[in-house]
Amino acid sequence: MLLDILFLVGGLLLILAGANGLTDGASAVAKRFNISDLVIGLTIVAFGTSMPELVISCLAAIKGNPDMAIGNVVGSNIFNILGIIGVTAVVMPVTVGKGTLAKEIPFVILSALATVFVALDAFFDGGTQHLIGRGDGLILLLFFAIFMVYTFAIAKHSEAPEEDAAQVKLMPMWKATIWILGGLAALIGGGQLFVEGASQIARSMGVSDSIIGLTLVAVGTSLPELATSVTAALKKNPGIAVGNVIGSNLFNAFFILGTAGTISPLPMGGITWVDMAVLVFASVLFWLVGWAFKKRTITRGEGVLMVLCYVAYTAYLISQQGA
Repeated sequence: MLLDILFLVGGLLLILAGANGLTDGASAVAKRFNISDLVIGLTIVAFGTSMPELVISCLAAIKGNPDMAIGNVVGSNIFNILGIIGVTAVVMPVTVGKGTLAKEIPFVILSALATVFVALDAFFDGGTQHLIGRGDGLILLLFFAIFMVYTFAIAKHSEAPEEDAAQVKLMPMWKATIWILGGLAALIGGGQLFVEGASQIARSMGVSDSIIGLTLVAVGTSLPELATSVTAALKKNPGIAVGNVIGSNLFNAFFILGTAGTISPLPMGGITWVDMAVLVFASVLFWLVGWAFKKRTITRGEGVLMVLCYVAYTAYLISQQGA
């Protein structure tokens, strides 16, 4: 138990250090190539911070543990929105671009709906088992390819806003690269340590794989996104803070779940329609709080609301475990 606690603490320290380095390096790259912070958040930062989810879900699929593979993705995406955006807004109100509300966040809602349709297919075709098959996995990967084409298209036509550029630390390209790679390594390593410690503690308490996947593993693998988004917001880079969550959710749903489902068909098992409903609810709420009062700012009050929604969902999962 002591070793597991050390894994938790050491993993968290690595995650915090990695988030700071990754944010500085990615922002410097954005400034040098005149690319907006949003695009960097949607690609480099989002993909890098989602690597723990990719490794864990794919390994779980290979080892025949579908509850962990699916629960990790669904739980991470719920936490990304309600937990990360909520906490980030509490720390520092987050301004959301008009284009992000009109284009990128609807992609998040689409990813949630696509996850529901491929995972709960027995509801729609009258089957006997909810299953993410290889065909479903390939469909999700096609959605990911479409999003990547869109991302590169907006990157080609975007310009870094002057007010954001003024906040970016200037550094040589080689140094920015070291910061990005070092930050990613610390994030991934720290996430793995945290998940290992959390999973061992949970299993010693008799918690099911689906609950572990939806909560401890999901939160643990999402700590890089949390640290990165909060750090970016504090450094006045709301584009990276929001883009990181959007890109991570799309990467999780389309690429990670698609890859895991293609590797091995994933029966739903302990993941229920309630979990899927919460995923869709969180995605729609993300869009609504951005538009609220037409300020395009997620305020501290709205951040508190999102965090409370996540706490309520977690309490529900715990109550089901004891039922």
